[in-house]
Amino acid sequence: MAKIKHNNFIDTVDEIFAGAKKEGVLHLYAEDEYLNGRTIQIKGKEMFHFGTTGYLGLEQDSRLKEAAIEAIQKYGTQFPLSKSYISNPLYAALEAKIETMYGIPPIITKNSTLGHMAVIPTAVRDEDGVILDHQVHWSVQNACQLLKLRGIPVEMIRHSNMDMLEYKIKQLTPRCKKIWYMADGVYSMFGDYAPIPELIELSKKYPQLYLYFDDVHGMSWKGHNGTGYVLSILKEMPDNVMIMGTLSKTFGASGATLICSDERLREKIKNFGGPLTFSAQLEPASVAAAIASADIHLSPEISILQTELEEKIDYFNELLSKTSLPIIVQNNSPVFFLGTAMPITTYKLVQNLFHEGFFVNPAIYPAVPVKNTGIRITLSRHNQKEEIKALVEAMEKLLPLALAETANSLHKIRSAFGLNETNHQQEKETNESSLLLNYETSIKNIDKNIWDPLLGKHSTFDWEGLCYLENAFTNRDCPENNWDFHYYLIKDKNNTPIVATFFTHGLWKDDMLAAESISLQLEETRKQNTLYLTSKVLSMGCLFTEGNHCFINKTHPLAEEAIMLLLEQAETLYHKLNADMLVLRDFDEDIQLNRIFHNQGYIKINMPDTCVVKNLEWDNVNEFSNTLSSRSKRHFAEEVLPFEQAFDIVIKKELTTIETQQVYQLYKNVKGNNLAINTFTYPEKVFSEMTNHPSWEFILLYLKKKEDEQDENRVVGVLFCYKNREHTYVPSLIGMDYAYAREFQIYRQLLYQAIKRAKELAFKKIDFGFSATFEKKKLGATIIPKVAYIQARDNFSMELMGTLQNEDNTSRNKK
Repeated sequence: MAKIKHNNFIDTVDEIFAGAKKEGVLHLYAEDEYLNGRTIQIKGKEMFHFGTTGYLGLEQDSRLKEAAIEAIQKYGTQFPLSKSYISNPLYAALEAKIETMYGIPPIITKNSTLGHMAVIPTAVRDEDGVILDHQVHWSVQNACQLLKLRGIPVEMIRHSNMDMLEYKIKQLTPRCKKIWYMADGVYSMFGDYAPIPELIELSKKYPQLYLYFDDVHGMSWKGHNGTGYVLSILKEMPDNVMIMGTLSKTFGASGATLICSDERLREKIKNFGGPLTFSAQLEPASVAAAIASADIHLSPEISILQTELEEKIDYFNELLSKTSLPIIVQNNSPVFFLGTAMPITTYKLVQNLFHEGFFVNPAIYPAVPVKNTGIRITLSRHNQKEEIKALVEAMEKLLPLALAETANSLHKIRSAFGLNETNHQQEKETNESSLLLNYETSIKNIDKNIWDPLLGKHSTFDWEGLCYLENAFTNRDCPENNWDFHYYLIKDKNNTPIVATFFTHGLWKDDMLAAESISLQLEETRKQNTLYLTSKVLSMGCLFTEGNHCFINKTHPLAEEAIMLLLEQAETLYHKLNADMLVLRDFDEDIQLNRIFHNQGYIKINMPDTCVVKNLEWDNVNEFSNTLSSRSKRHFAEEVLPFEQAFDIVIKKELTTIETQQVYQLYKNVKGNNLAINTFTYPEKVFSEMTNHPSWEFILLYLKKKEDEQDENRVVGVLFCYKNREHTYVPSLIGMDYAYAREFQIYRQLLYQAIKRAKELAFKKIDFGFSATFEKKKLGATIIPKVAYIQARDNFSMELMGTLQNEDNTSRNKK
C-alpha cells in the first residue's frame, strides 16, 4: 500500500562533497613541476605534505624510477593484451619475488578495487555467506554487491563489534557452508587495527568462519619483508585467511596482490576472476617499479626504512601526548585522526592549516560518520622532525580558533567520539546569549496559550494531543513503546518566541525506512528477538506524529542563534541519554536550514511525502467531485462513490471494551501487512486512551448484511481520527478487514469518509500524513515533500534504515 522514496546515496554524497569543494578543501590540484614527497604546491602555496599514503616514501626512490623508465624504453608504455592470453615479459619476475616475500604464489591484479571484484565473487560460493565490518573499504563492499544478485546473504556489523559478529555467525551457521568476515587490516581513516587475535579465536570456535582482509594500509611499513600488518600479527598464513595487499601506496608502484594458501582456489580466481580475465594488465613501467620495490622489501633495507618511519610516528605521538588535541586513536600506525565532530570546523581548520603551510586531508561523510568528521594526518619518511613539530604547534594554535569560530568545543568533540575527558581541565562554556531557554519534560508544564499558537495547528501535537501522547506512550512494560518527552521553548528577552519544538527518546527499528524486502527478512528474526536491530533515537516529534514539529520565527534577527542554541541543547541531551541517533524532522526544503544543519554535522535525508487536503470549500458530493482532476473524478465516480452504499457508516466518540478490541485487531491487520514504514505495533493502551480523550473519534465502516444473513453487521474498517482544535482534522491510524478490503474498496472509502467528516465539522484542513500518496492524491490531497536531518554515532543504523540506500528488491536472499 505505502510506497515511499529513498534517498539516492550518490545524491547525498554529491551534496556533501560539493559543500567541501566550495570551501576549497576537496578536489584540489597539485601544481608542482617536480614532486619530492615532502612538500606539495596548491594554488601557489607550498605546503608540507601530511596527506600521503606512501608511508615509506618509495614512490620517490630513484631505483623504482629508473626501473620504470628502462621498462618503458624496452617494452613501451603498455602491453595491450589480457593476461589470460599472455603477460608482459616482466610479470614472471614480479610474481616470483612476491612469492618469495610471502612464501605463497600471489595473484597480481591491476589495483585492489579490481582485485576485490575478481576475487570475492569467485571465492564466495552460492552456499556461503558474508559479514562485512561497517568500516571495511568501499571497494570490498562494492564487490559484495555482486554476491547479492546471486542470493548470497551479505550482512553487516558495527565496526569491530565482536559480539555482533558472533551473533551474525550463529544466524548464518545453519544455512551457510562458509561464513566470510571481511575487514581492513589497518583502517584508512582512524588508523585503528582489525582485532585479529580475537578473530582467530572466533574462527577456532566456529570452523565455518573465513577471514578476508584488505591490508593495503598495513602494507610495507609493517611485517617481515613488509608483508603487512595482518601477517605481522598472524606470523604465518592460515588456510582460512585471504589477504589483499597493494603494490601501490607504501609499496611505491602500482597494482595489488592477493595472498591465498589454497592452490585450487587461486587457480579458479585466475581462470574466472572477471577483471583478471577481461581487463588490461599492469603497464611494464609499473611492473618494473614493483620489482625494484620487491627487491628492497626482500633486503635488510626494509627494516631500516620501517624503523625510520616508526621513529617519526613515536615522535609525533610524544608531541601529541603533551597537548589536548583530540586524536581519536593513538597507536603506532602512520595514520592519525584529529576529531572536529562538525564539518564546518573541519573546513575552517583545514583552510587555516593550508594557510600555515600544512597539507592535510579532510575526512568527511561517507568515509566517516557525519558527526565524526575530522582531519586525517598521515606520516611518511619524507616528513622531517622539524615540520612534524611545527604541525603540532600549528594545530594547537589553530584548533581553538576554529572551535571558537564555529561554536564548537573540545568537550563537544570528545562527546561526539565517545572519548573520556583528558587530564586537561574541561573548558567552561559560557553562554552570554540574549536568548531565554525553557526546557520541560511534560507539556503540562507549558502554558497551553503559549504552545498552541506556535505548534497547535499541526497533526496531533497541539497541547491536548501531547497530553494524550504522554499518557499513551508511558508504558514501562513495553520498552519499544515507552517514550520520554522533552520540550524546548526559546525566546528573546522580550519573551517573544523564536523557536519551539519537542523531542522524544525511544526505540526505532533500524530498517524503519528500508525497502519492504529488508524488513520482511528482519521481522522473521524479530519473532524470536523483538528488539533485534533497534536503536535508541532522540527524535524531533515522535513516531506517532507527522508534520512541522519545529516552530521557527525566521524573521527574527536572532533566529539562527536560537536554532544553534536548540541544536546545542539537543546534542547535550543526545549524549546524556547515550542515544544512537539524533533526528530532526519533518522540514520543508530550506537553503538556510540545509546550511546550518550540514555545517553542524547532520545528513539530510528524504522523508516520505506528506499529504494534506486544503480545499474543503464545497457543499455537496457534486461540488467535491468538481474539485478533482478529470482522471480523479472518474476514479471517484467508479471506485469510491458506488461502494458507499455497501456500508453503514458510524461516527463514535467512545468505544466499548469489546469495540476497542475489535478495532485494535483491524489496526494490527494493516500494521502487519504494511512494512513500508516499519515501526513497532502500538499496544492496546494507545487505543484505549483514545476512547477516553475528547479530541479523538472513530469512523467505523460496518458491512451491511444481506437479507438472508442472521449475524449483526460486521465492522470491516476504522479510521482513528484526531480533532485538532486549530481547524485540522487528522486521520492518524487505520484498520481494515482484508477479507473484504479489495472487494469493497475499504481503504478508499475510509479516505472519502474522513473528507466528508472534516467538512461536516467545518475543519479547514486534513492532515492525511505519510504513505499511500497516490490514493490520497486521487481524492484531492496535496503532496508535500519533507526532509529530515540525522546524525548518528556511526553510519550503520542510518544506512540500514534505508535513508541512504536504495536496495533493489530482486537482490534479496534466495529461499
